[in-house]
Amino acid sequence: MSIDWAKLPPPQPAPDLDSQGFWDSIGHGELRLRRCPSCALWHHPPLEHCRRCATPTEFEPVTSTGTVYTFIVQRQPAVVGYSALVPYTVAIVELDDQPGLRLTGRIVDIDADEVHIGMRVDSRIELLPGGDFHIPVFSPTLPREATP
Repeated sequence: MSIDWAKLPPPQPAPDLDSQGFWDSIGHGELRLRRCPSCALWHHPPLEHCRRCATPTEFEPVTSTGTVYTFIVQRQPAVVGYSALVPYTVAIVELDDQPGLRLTGRIVDIDADEVHIGMRVDSRIELLPGGDFHIPVFSPTLPREATP
């Protein structure tokens, strides 16, 4: 019996004590990352204690906007559950909340060849097929109309 890899869902996250709050908040439609309540430093990947002052961190909402810091275009089917999307773009996005605060996600709603470093993006939350988890994805920021 052969397995049809194209029909399998993507791998599912395996939350741990540090990341559980991220997965819980995103499942409720809100993007939250860990932040130090003492010195206000954001932490991603999540850390239980601040790397600057050792205060216990807490999950807080972050903005949904940022800039593409770097990216790759996946042109060969390599990850189960994403072969039908080839070519697709995976980016590291620097969020507007803090220099160096970066989150990885797919870039959607744009042709892979049009993605570029420095591109402004907005995040949204989508269901990850094959389970109950949600993930952030990023799409190009729509230009704002000029007001007369």
